[in-house]
Amino acid sequence: MSAFAEILEAISHAPIKKRAITNHAVLNEAFAYAKPSSFSRGMRIDLGSVTILLISGTASIDGDGKSVHIGDFRAQMRRTLANITGLLASENCTWHDIVRTTCYLRDIERDYEAFNEERTAFFKEQGLDPLPASTGIQAILCRPELLIEIEAIAMFRTDQASADKE
Repeated sequence: MSAFAEILEAISHAPIKKRAITNHAVLNEAFAYAKPSSFSRGMRIDLGSVTILLISGTASIDGDGKSVHIGDFRAQMRRTLANITGLLASENCTWHDIVRTTCYLRDIERDYEAFNEERTAFFKEQGLDPLPASTGIQAILCRPELLIEIEAIAMFRTDQASADKE
């Protein structure tokens, strides 16, 4: 049986467990904002031996819920990636487990070149191959000073024996 067929078999009979994820060391919860927002920083879904992390839109926010690096797209991009890295670490995974990102840029025409340079350099530092699937979208973000927001999806096996076979 192929690895994919094994995953489908495990998923089809596994109970679905889900819980919110966070990492207060890198960013706070949105309900603690001056203007609270009701969502989880991410959701962990356990399907037998397969785990999926759905990471909510993450931006250049510090541990106190404040926007940081106002007006500096590259610094906001790096802080956003660091925040996602922290969320991944809180669940014992890395960017190697990311399968998809959705990237929201306030001004895609102005910032796409810097975005792509920063993303390419970051993915190279992480040693990613293959690269995650990704979509870039121009959007009005939840705070006027934010220039970039990224959502991510990670998938990984939780049973080490199966992971070692691949």
